[in-house]
Amino acid sequence: MEKKNSSTLYDLTGEWLELYMMADDPDMDPEVWFDTIEGIEGEIEFKADGYAKVISQLSADAAAIKAEEDRLYARRKAIENSVSRMKDRLQNMMEITGKTKFKTALYSFGIQKNPASVVIDDESKIPEMFWIQQDPKLDKAAIKAMLKDGAQLDYAHLEQSESLRIR
Repeated sequence: MEKKNSSTLYDLTGEWLELYMMADDPDMDPEVWFDTIEGIEGEIEFKADGYAKVISQLSADAAAIKAEEDRLYARRKAIENSVSRMKDRLQNMMEITGKTKFKTALYSFGIQKNPASVVIDDESKIPEMFWIQQDPKLDKAAIKAMLKDGAQLDYAHLEQSESLRIR
């Protein structure tokens, strides 16, 4: 049977910190202090197990959703490609036969001109007024590589962080 507990992880952390601060109190019975710390640590471990279960389930849910997004994206692209191929074949047939406009009981078919689009022949000849200026983007990967190679930079440094790993 699992242990039931109503304390939150936040509460347990606060209680542990309070007891830790009381370790130097001469009026505190060491036996009571150790027993209380052990009890709180046990409750923290129990809560951590609960957190790990929820984290594991949410991670699995997120992975399943991601896989479904990928599957639906691939399906959408396949359908869009089929539609494009079918429209190209139908247009090709209409152009070859000269039947560029007709109606059936269900649909009307016609080949029409699209709006004109710009085709760039030589970008190097385009005046500056047509170029959109964009903010420069920092290449952190290049800076990291330099730092890892031993470069001493006065504008950046490597910093190692920590994260929780549950196995």
